[in-house]
Formats: sequence, C-alpha cells, structure tokens
Amino acid sequence: MSRLWLARHGLATGPGDVGLAEDGRRQAALLGERLVGAGITRINHSPLARAVETAAIVSAALPGVPVEVAAELDDIDPSDDPAASDAMVARFSDRPADELCITHNFQVAWFLRAALEAPAERWVGLNSCNTGVTVLRSRPGKKPHPLVFNDVTHLPPELRWTGFPPELSLP
Repeated sequence: MSRLWLARHGLATGPGDVGLAEDGRRQAALLGERLVGAGITRINHSPLARAVETAAIVSAALPGVPVEVAAELDDIDPSDDPAASDAMVARFSDRPADELCITHNFQVAWFLRAALEAPAERWVGLNSCNTGVTVLRSRPGKKPHPLVFNDVTHLPPELRWTGFPPELSLP
C-alpha cells in the first residue's frame, strides 16, 4: 500500500508566478509540521514560485526527504490538455512509497476526478484551500481511492479557506 499526498501551495502574494504571502509561509510551515511522521519519501512540486517556496518550507520539517521539481504539476487547466493531465496522474499514482506533490488547485482536482473515475468535466467544481491536504491510497492491482480531500485541520481558523474564489469563501 502507498499513499499519494497532494497539497495545494500556500497563499500567494497575488496572481501569476509569485511567491508566498506571510500567511502562505505560515500555512506551509504548519503543513510541514503536519507531515512529520507521515512516511513521506519524496516531495515533488510544481515549478511555479509559490509551489517551490511551499516545498522548501515543508522540506525543512522533513530533513533528508528528497525534493524534486515536476513540470507536469504546473498550474495548467487540465481541460486544455487532458492527455497531459492524465499522464501526470499516471506518473504519480502508482508509486511504491508515500510521496507528496505540492501543486495547484486544478491539479489536485484532476487527481481526485481520476481516482473517482468521474467524467473529465467534473474536476471543475472541486476546490482546495491553500495547503489543504488530499490523500489517495494505492494498493497493488487496485485503482487509487481517496482517503481524504482538502483537509485543513493543521491550520488555525484564520488560515483556513484561503484560495477559494470570493463567492465560495466562508465567513
């Protein structure tokens, strides 16, 4: 059995390829603390600045765990290239050990859509908070299935629910 841990990057300073806001750095540090003892053997991350910075902060809590950039974890709309998005899922879904992918909202949703075998258009309604944790479990010869989606219990209330469109944010 292995688990694929997926986490959206911490809160960014703005749109585009930018780094983390102070709250995003706090979220990333708390994510790292949450993952201590989880058995993570590798951290993969998007090449965009907000994911790179999140991975660096998380890796500080997991000394000795290799960190690797993964171009396919980039913040692209999966419906623009479903074949490439399916290849991303295939690459990370059948690993022999627990790995973490720090990526973006769209990619987390695409992984979950694939695990649920939902039609391609069904990923759109899935939103993850910044540093929300999704875990997919894989067993040899079986398809991955979700254990948890968008868990933010590692965050205090004031750092939860960031990253959602304004119309979806909770008060």
